[in-house]
Amino acid sequence: HYSEKHFGKLLGFSSESLPRETANLQIIPVGIIMDEEGNLQKTYEALVFGVPDPKNGIIDAPISRLPLPSLLRQVDPAGKPSLTKYAVSEEFSCYSRVELTPVTGRTHQLRLHCAHMGYPILGDPQYTTERGKEISAQMGLTHQLLCAKSLRFVHPVTEMPFFLESGMDVIAK
Repeated sequence: HYSEKHFGKLLGFSSESLPRETANLQIIPVGIIMDEEGNLQKTYEALVFGVPDPKNGIIDAPISRLPLPSLLRQVDPAGKPSLTKYAVSEEFSCYSRVELTPVTGRTHQLRLHCAHMGYPILGDPQYTTERGKEISAQMGLTHQLLCAKSLRFVHPVTEMPFFLESGMDVIAK
């Protein structure tokens, strides 16, 4: 009965759980259940244009969908609450490596929050600035520099803590 009750959604998942332009670390059977129960902590790494100031903090910017037919989102005071923790881990000449931890899980949240702060993710074709586009083009980027780095959760059956980490480097993506 546990499997019927808790694993009934194993074969179905939304495209929101697998961003197509983001290198991901994903557990589909457990990930879906953990997301619904709020027990999954995801950490991402991104290269952003500029260096955020302050170098760590929380981005609190509600998000709503732009009017159809657009699939894009916007920061909107009337939107759904959206929180992202961030910390600069390395600085370069015109960009920085940032660790991002979404507290909420809105579509395009990390990309939109970085752009909203004024530090768009390099290579992002939608949420950027003209200067961000220029730097991305100069670097020859064909994709956004955002990748999942780790997942932390408690297994729903065994109650054992799990920590999974990707060896992928956002620069090498």
